[in-house]
Amino acid sequence: MTPEEKKGWAEDLLRQKYTELGRLPTKKDFDSVVCARIKAYLGPWPRALETAGLKTPKEKKLNP
Repeated sequence: MTPEEKKGWAEDLLRQKYTELGRLPTKKDFDSVVCARIKAYLGPWPRALETAGLKTPKEKKLNP
């Protein structure tokens, strides 16, 4: 699999689980191997959910 295919696989898996559960998937919704692969392909869990289009990124706070 190419890196793009791996990323697409992880995004699709997260979207499918979201549809199945009707809520944002958590790491506990996947077995440890699948969870590790998702994080390897998409980054930390919050970033993975953002990349899959399931969560909007937090706005960065600017220090005055």
